[in-house]
Amino acid sequence: MEVHAITKNVRMSAQKMREVVRQIQGLPAARAQAILAVVPRKGARFVAKTLKSAIANAEDLKEHKKEYAAMKTDRLVVKEALAQTASTLRRFTPKARGSAGPILKRNCHIKIVLSDE
Repeated sequence: MEVHAITKNVRMSAQKMREVVRQIQGLPAARAQAILAVVPRKGARFVAKTLKSAIANAEDLKEHKKEYAAMKTDRLVVKEALAQTASTLRRFTPKARGSAGPILKRNCHIKIVLSDE
């Protein structure tokens, strides 16, 4: 069985977030949480929060849905971890001779899929 969690519009570029997300792909959920706790990057906090939410979703589904009752929450593995681009905030800064230079404030979505298989 699979469960997932999505965090949308995180104020960080997807490129920076992917460096963190790649570290936990394919690992057991408990080990992934331990790794994220020591990674010294801002993105690790957001990924850890999303992973915690996915684990909580698995426990909640196990209690309330009959088809998820056989799922083993202690054997959950990070099957898929993605950081996708979201909408970009566009701002402008003044430049020489009255022109304007663009500032792109990028956002991303984090998706984590857990499986017990």
